[in-house]
Amino acid sequence: MLNPALDKQFAGSIPHLYQTHLVPVIFAPYAEDLAGRLRGRDLGRVLEVAAGTGVVTRALAAALPADVAIVATDLNQAMLDEAGRIGTPRPVAWQQADAAQLPFGDGAFDAVVCQFGVMFFPDKAQALGEIRRVLKAGGVLIFSVWDRLADNEFTDCVTDALATLFPDDPPRFMARTPHGYHDRQRIEDDIRQAGFTAPIRFETRVERGRAESAEALALAFCQGTPLRNEIEARDPGRLEAAMRVSAEALRARFGAGPLEGKIQAHVVTIEH
Repeated sequence: MLNPALDKQFAGSIPHLYQTHLVPVIFAPYAEDLAGRLRGRDLGRVLEVAAGTGVVTRALAAALPADVAIVATDLNQAMLDEAGRIGTPRPVAWQQADAAQLPFGDGAFDAVVCQFGVMFFPDKAQALGEIRRVLKAGGVLIFSVWDRLADNEFTDCVTDALATLFPDDPPRFMARTPHGYHDRQRIEDDIRQAGFTAPIRFETRVERGRAESAEALALAFCQGTPLRNEIEARDPGRLEAAMRVSAEALRARFGAGPLEGKIQAHVVTIEH
């Protein structure tokens, strides 16, 4: 029952639940680090691609000087609407855009950042080529991707739990898309195909994700990501059951009360 279009569909209640319950647990720990990598650089304009609900955008707005213009884009307008509702420490420009067809001129930005978005690009080399096009000579691209599922304990646990509920056709969104682009050689090949020639720096960062409860984290994954689309495509009446088995598995693995688990990602830097 694979429908790749569902992997990119962040709509309805997903953006709000994603921001409220998932961003603080697994995305926020990496946002400050990414923004910090731009501190001290001579920047005029910064582009963020696949900004989602703006966790990195807010970190950039706080970290960078006020005269650095920030443009934050995402394919899903609903995600940008949620980001705009939350706001930023200073003004930024929000703009709906497809990473494969960026609506900006050549060499328009001094830096481009993308946290956990490249995995969603259907043609990654093409999108990276578009990023290269809008990046000034001497600029920098920094993006992050999740490492393999087994190195991200919360996601791995929920994926295994849902396989017990749908044994004949387990939802594999997490393994397929967010955690499906971690192979270093594959990433390097796409970067080179996009036209980047400078050395590529990889850094694998291990962080700790923290959630208030198993129920909150089960809600985050099952209703705050496109995993919900996969569950409902199989049986719209089993969403509550999906959250229940996920919460039970999380409690069994991490204990009752607040949860803490390993999260791991690669941060990739290319000077242009």
